[in-house]
Amino acid sequence: MSLRYRLPTSLEYFASLVQSDAHFPLLEAAASLAQDEYPELDMQQLLSEMDQLLARIQRRLPTDAPALQRLHMLNQFFFGDLGFAGNINNYYDPENSYLNAVLRTRRGIPISLAVLWLELAQGLDLQARGVAFPGHFMVKVRLPKGQVVLDPISGQSLSREALTERLEPYQRRIGLVDDYDMPLGLYLQAASPREIIARMLRNLKEVHRMQRDWQGLIAVLDRLVVLLPDAWEERRDRGLAHAERGNRAQAVADLQTYLAHAEDGPDAALMADRLHALRGDNG
Repeated sequence: MSLRYRLPTSLEYFASLVQSDAHFPLLEAAASLAQDEYPELDMQQLLSEMDQLLARIQRRLPTDAPALQRLHMLNQFFFGDLGFAGNINNYYDPENSYLNAVLRTRRGIPISLAVLWLELAQGLDLQARGVAFPGHFMVKVRLPKGQVVLDPISGQSLSREALTERLEPYQRRIGLVDDYDMPLGLYLQAASPREIIARMLRNLKEVHRMQRDWQGLIAVLDRLVVLLPDAWEERRDRGLAHAERGNRAQAVADLQTYLAHAEDGPDAALMADRLHALRGDNG
């Protein structure tokens, strides 16, 4: 009798990648986000393509190249030779978050470009990390003479003054001005792989919400719930997206879960009303 093996769904595969912070494959987890849009995506081919890019730049570098030389060569290779850059003409295209598309078009948004750049940087033994800077994801590299912060759109090194200037609109928006400014260093902390994937998913979440693509939004929220099981607001948002799609049972389940854990939330009464309306006479 022949045995039949069921392949994991894209969500199950994603869950297997993100279950442990100790062994979190950032590149593979980020690339897997495209599988909702590209179900036939060959993940091994994508990972192999990145390995080939790394091998190309490694062949150009002397084995004893200092860190600063490795960094300069990486930026010349990534932004110059390969031509990676920001997709400024279509910034809100979901393709900008799909690494297979970014590798094909050489265009993306800061965080997707950063994930590819970081993979190469770490392959060159550079002490590089992502930085969840407000509004624009950054990367930073620790060098013998200090730390450099780079814009993953261009590879440009950003001074303290330039970073402070970029931060000011955000601080004003949240009410931090003058004597209440938070130190710049707090915004330059290294982002964990889980935080990077969460930010990528929330970018996609906003794109799908703006486009009123409820099915795409639900798929993204399914991943956010797996990635951040205690982020109850993602359950709430998934419930609301299910309601828009007419999936009443799923909407009720998610809103019930949200209210059970966030009953003191500022929108608890509003969500309770929404839940009652969804239940109808059976509530």
